[in-house]
Amino acid sequence: MSLLWPDMLWLLLAAPALVAGYLLLLRRRRHAPVRFASLVLVKPALDDGRRLRRHLPALLLLLAMMAAAVAVSRPSAVITLPSEQRTIILAIDVSLSMSAPDVPPDRLTAAQAAARDFIRAQPADVRIGVVSFAGTAAVVQAPTANREDLLGAIDRLQLARHTAIGSGIIVALAALFPQESFDPDPTMLSSATLADAARQGKDQPPPESSAAPGSNSSAAIILLTDGRRTSGPEPVDAARMAAERGIRVFTVGFGTAEGATVNNEGWSVFMRFDEATLRAIADLTHAKYFHAGTAAELQQIYHELNARFVLERKATELTALCAAAAALLAVFAALAALLRSNRYA
Repeated sequence: MSLLWPDMLWLLLAAPALVAGYLLLLRRRRHAPVRFASLVLVKPALDDGRRLRRHLPALLLLLAMMAAAVAVSRPSAVITLPSEQRTIILAIDVSLSMSAPDVPPDRLTAAQAAARDFIRAQPADVRIGVVSFAGTAAVVQAPTANREDLLGAIDRLQLARHTAIGSGIIVALAALFPQESFDPDPTMLSSATLADAARQGKDQPPPESSAAPGSNSSAAIILLTDGRRTSGPEPVDAARMAAERGIRVFTVGFGTAEGATVNNEGWSVFMRFDEATLRAIADLTHAKYFHAGTAAELQQIYHELNARFVLERKATELTALCAAAAALLAVFAALAALLRSNRYA
């Protein structure tokens, strides 16, 4: 725990002075002459339990004052709280290499299963969107909280040629910020993609014109790919666009480290994901890069990302909590004093 105003702790020095004053007052009362009609009346007052209860109001009041002094010093601590992440875009590579069987039954099927589990694990108030990219990128499902629509979008993913990672990032940004105008390579995006993203996401608030990388706590992109850019804008340039809006782009390189050969319609191609580019995208946007070589590893990565989005450790000021404790202790002190003096109000 840390203190934002540590100099205010000097107020705690008043506690020993108050204790000393209270003891002095008790001593004076003890020496004051008191007359009793009968010693029978004195005997119950000498009971140890009642003697301790006599000091309970003063003790509670002292604790209340100490809690108030701590509250004035503005304590804060790093605690785990529900994250402010509320919109997540899943950008999934659907290039032909995703049909490779090195991750059984094939890469795309394994990626779809992991995405379904991720969607189901999110809190009900988290909006999720789905973007697919191959030679072009498209919004398969605009951000929504409807889990059935999202699961249906994952099932609709279809393979296509080429890999435009940069286009996938830009279309994901268009889904997050429909009020903004983007200038991607027009030959790499489907003609209705940006208009469709704007139409389906009009309720999104306009983003800040310029933000520090990774500072936007209301949205994030998770990009999964098993290949390297073969068309479209440069992925690093697209990542800079995300960084300018404070959006973190978590990247997942999917597939075995050795790569795989895909045979389709009489031709074959060897594919291996571009780890250096994926790391650069994550670094530029203050996110993190992951590598998943198996379906189980991909499931684990999505589980870790789920923990990131649902719970987040952050510095939280505890002033209100300490002030509430001080007020509660003061109320208890007043009630204890009233009960002791047999006066009820």
